[in-house]
This record gives sequence, C-alpha cells and structure tokens, in this order.
Amino acid sequence: MHANQLREVVENLGRPRILVIGDLILDRYVTGSVERISPEAPIPVLTATQSEDRLGGAGNVAANLRAMEAEVEIVGVVGDDSRGRRMRGMFEELGCEASGCIVDQDRPTTEKTRMISGVQQMLRVDWEKAQSIDPAQEAQLLRSLPGRIELAQAVILSDYGKGALTQGVIEAVIAQSRRRGIPVLVDPKGSDYARYAGATLVTPNRKEAEEALGRKLPSLDDMPAAARDLMRTASLDAAVITLGADGMFHMSKDGASGHVPTVARQVFDVTGAGDTVISHLAIALGDKLPLDVAVLLSNHAAGIVVGKRGAASVSRAELSGSLGRHSWGSRKIALGKELELLLGRWRKDRLRVVFTNGCFDVVHAGHVQYLRFARSQGDVLIVGVNDDESVRRMKGPTRPVNALADRMEVLAALEMVDGVTSFSEDTPAKIIERVDPGVLVKGEDWKDKGVVGREWVEGHGGKVILAPLLPGRSTTSILQRGGSSQPSC
Repeated sequence: MHANQLREVVENLGRPRILVIGDLILDRYVTGSVERISPEAPIPVLTATQSEDRLGGAGNVAANLRAMEAEVEIVGVVGDDSRGRRMRGMFEELGCEASGCIVDQDRPTTEKTRMISGVQQMLRVDWEKAQSIDPAQEAQLLRSLPGRIELAQAVILSDYGKGALTQGVIEAVIAQSRRRGIPVLVDPKGSDYARYAGATLVTPNRKEAEEALGRKLPSLDDMPAAARDLMRTASLDAAVITLGADGMFHMSKDGASGHVPTVARQVFDVTGAGDTVISHLAIALGDKLPLDVAVLLSNHAAGIVVGKRGAASVSRAELSGSLGRHSWGSRKIALGKELELLLGRWRKDRLRVVFTNGCFDVVHAGHVQYLRFARSQGDVLIVGVNDDESVRRMKGPTRPVNALADRMEVLAALEMVDGVTSFSEDTPAKIIERVDPGVLVKGEDWKDKGVVGREWVEGHGGKVILAPLLPGRSTTSILQRGGSSQPSC
C-alpha cells in the first residue's frame, strides 16, 4: 500500500471506543543544565529549570488513542496521593472516561522521575509498589468489566508488571471480549505469555520476544518461527514483533505474514514507542481494518513518535500530514501545478512551511548541515533551486557543474528536504511570494547583504532566520582543491 493510499485510510478512519486496562504510571521530566560537580560527592549537580508531567504506562496508551480522536475508557489503580489526583485530572483534561480507576489506600501511585540535562537522561527515580492488587480490589475490577467491555470496539491490556493485571483480570477480559467478538491486544510483560491465552495478538519488541521464547532472534529470518511459537504458546490469532531500526514483523494464524521497514528519520527517544504501536493497532482493528494495514499505520506512527522526547503521541493530523509528504516520494520535485498541489496539502494540514534557496551545484557537508538546520525551524522544508541559466549569469559560463535536473534529484534524496522546486530569476523574490513560507532561512553570511524576500515574509506574519554555516565548506573550495579553474562562488 502506497503512502497516499494509507493517508486516505487515516482520513477515513473511524473513532472507535477503546477500553484500556493496565498499569498507570506518572512520568515526570525534570530538565536543566549541569555545570559543576557537587562538593558533597563526585556527582553532577543538575540546575533544574523545568518540570513536566506526562501520562505513562497505560496512561500513555490512552493519550495516544485520544490524539487519534478515539473514544477512550481507562481502567487501572492509583494511590490516594497527589500523584494519583494529578493523573486523574490529566485523564479528565484528555477527555478519557476514568471512573473505572480504583484508588488504593495502601500503595503509592507509580511515578518515574527522569533527570535530564540537554538531551541526556542522567538519572531515573521510581516510586512504586510493584505487586498484585489485593483480592478486594480485583473483585471490584471484575464487577465493573462486563459493562465496560460491552461498550468497547477493542480492548488493550497494557502490562507494565505493576500489579493491576492479575491472572483473574486477564482471563475475565479475554473471555468477555471473545464472547462479544472484539479484539484484545496485549502489550506483554515477563516471559510467561501463556497467561494471555486467547487474546487476539501480542506486541512484544525483539528483546521481549527473546525472553518469552528463551532464544536469541538476531535476524529477520528468525521472525516467522518466533511469531508462530508465540501464537502457539498463547493461542493467539496473530503476533506483531517490533524490531526497532528494522521495523515490524507480523503474522496471523493462517500463515499470512509481512515485514514493514522502519520509517523513522531520526531517533530521539524510544520511550513509549510500544504504546504508540498498540494504540494505532487497536484503532485500526477496532475499525475493522485488516492486520497488515493496521501494522502499516502503527509503524508509521511509531516512526514519528521516536523523534520526540519522552512518552509522546501522534495526532491524526500529524500522521495524515506525514503520510501526505511520504506519498510524494520521488515526487518531492514539484514544478508548475505540482508545486501548488504540494503547498495545498501542507496548508490543509496547517504545517509550518520553511523555504530556502540556492544553487546547490556540488552538495557538500555544509549544505547538509544548513538544510538540516532549516528543516528544524518548521514542519516541512521546500528548497528553491536556481535554474542553469540563472547560475551562469551569477557564476560564469563554466557553471553550473551539475545540470538543474541532477541538482534537484540530489536534494530530493535528502531526508530533511520535503519539496524541491526551481526558479529562473536572478533573485528568489517571486518564488518566495508563490510559496509564502512561514519561515525563510538564509545563511548567516547574508546578515549584512539584505535577505531577499524578508519584507514579504515578515509582512505576512512569518519570520526570517539566519543559519550558522560550517566553516571551510563551500563549492568554491571543493572545486579549487580539485584543480578546477572554476570561478569563485
């Protein structure tokens, strides 16, 4: 299925009601900077500047589902403490039905506090009581489950090993869901997958699958047998194994299987990626989509979420917009009406468009750094390229070294570039007005020259940003090192 077809699936995707049952965790991120070592002990001192709370565990699953506009009911256990009250308030803010959350007087709300300097996690502090809930609480959960399952189109068991999912709860959920004919998806914990017997599918990562099977799974060739063994162990309809940089493998009990390569561009943080996967699988299966399509959607969503810090989620608009950009593929090169169509897609998705321009005659490391910086200033980057005649007028009769079509093809192959177009004028003024970007980026060497298009962009509510340049990198220096008599850039 091509990305544009998958985008249509997202745009037509329903909003099923998903019941999430599992371990509730409050994720707290304390960020700051480290500039000295403590005089009390040989440890760094974090000067904290910000603290942020996010829903973790089954709560992050609920957040992912709500970001995709699904109806969500969450069931779990919290403590009678400020963290538990904070978490219940966060569910209310999300629009999740949380009346099924039990308050346990004898255990703290599970919290994971991460200390972060820059992008580096320095320490994690866990507050938890990781043991099964007591029989009275289990009985309370069991009494409430039939009515909640009756309203759902899919159920997720989010097992983080903190005690909410007792064997009695798991068996009751699976049995009642099976009677209703709705899928039960399990994010498993531990090595005994037989405890999930009768579920629709499990979603272990490679390491978790290795632990459950008691053997290493070093290559993709090992995945079919691994999936079959997992399904046999727990009497499952399917297994989905996430493989990090290798994407995802899925298999159904009828033998149908497939491998989906990763779509991650830059991995920043894998925290909660499994929650994103199971959430998107549940929405798709709850909306009666086939497993292979559900896997494609969840794989693409996971590729987006690992580019974010901490437990994060992907909105419906974000997923649709990303698929829209992918659907162009080699059609990143957009001329004439294609440029208007590309810009129209981005505007429909309310994406912040970044524009920059240049000759890009011999693309080098300086260009790559520059374009990566430009892309970081918004949601999508479009590059305007001088055509051959305009390059000759600026650089002389021996330039360009590479023809326009070749220069555009190279730029289109770069992961940080979302669109490439060309212009024939000596300045980019007209193409800037046509693109009407939210951000215009030029190199810092233009600081005193006057940036063409500044008045237009700023006059239309955008901004102009000067990008740092990599010293000693230029087309001129490259050509000169090669002994060329090419004129200076």
